[in-house]
Amino acid sequence: MFGWFQPNCGCSAPAKAWLEARLYWLCEQFPEPAFAQRTIVLPTWEFFPRRRYGSEDSVRAALDRTCEYMDVDPSLIDLEFFDEPRLGLVNDRGHGIPGRAGVYDETNGRYLIWIENSQTTDPILLVGTLAHELAHVKLLGERRIDRDAFDNELLTDLTAVFFGMGIFLANAPTSWFSQFTIWPNTEVKKPEYMTLEMYAYALGHFAWHQGDQRPAWSRHLNADAYTNFKHASRYLWKTADSTFKPPRLRDCSEHD
Repeated sequence: MFGWFQPNCGCSAPAKAWLEARLYWLCEQFPEPAFAQRTIVLPTWEFFPRRRYGSEDSVRAALDRTCEYMDVDPSLIDLEFFDEPRLGLVNDRGHGIPGRAGVYDETNGRYLIWIENSQTTDPILLVGTLAHELAHVKLLGERRIDRDAFDNELLTDLTAVFFGMGIFLANAPTSWFSQFTIWPNTEVKKPEYMTLEMYAYALGHFAWHQGDQRPAWSRHLNADAYTNFKHASRYLWKTADSTFKPPRLRDCSEHD
């Protein structure tokens, strides 16, 4: 009656528009397989058979598996480790400044991924970090964007989601208030990395495009991620308010 229960995508208007436009862009950059047919990688032994993590060998095995899912040649990837000091720094507004979970570099046709040691024992954090750094390979290494692109890190996160790794990133988002800037031509705050709500909206598009209102893979989202995904998915199913519509709806609109 008062609009209290109207569906909401969870994202700001600029974030919503950016995400839909970049999903289209990713489909143009990586046309096979179709978006709706991409496999959602799960945190299960089927996808990552190793039971224990922490050793360099276990991280390398996880890296090679993630390379397989993201269509990256693992023989081109070198792996190193580092320790990030925990200094508890804050910015001038009192917001915590995060440390680095991973670092991407390239030289002489090879790609170097550095993983912070504290990431290595948590499979969710580890795979999410590996997926993000491998997304840099797909974007920077394959010369699809420049490092100075305003949405470099956002697009890197979304690329990992696009290749099916979204559950790992949504379950452990790395967006910090200290890293917020402003969306171009607006006064709306822009995160440096995707927020939980943005991950949920991207995953909502997966479910919508797959034609499945209750996808089995959503059970692997943690409570916060699942709640946000459910709201985003409901929004898309009820309103169809997205410029990145499934082909079945695009075909219908073309004949209206």
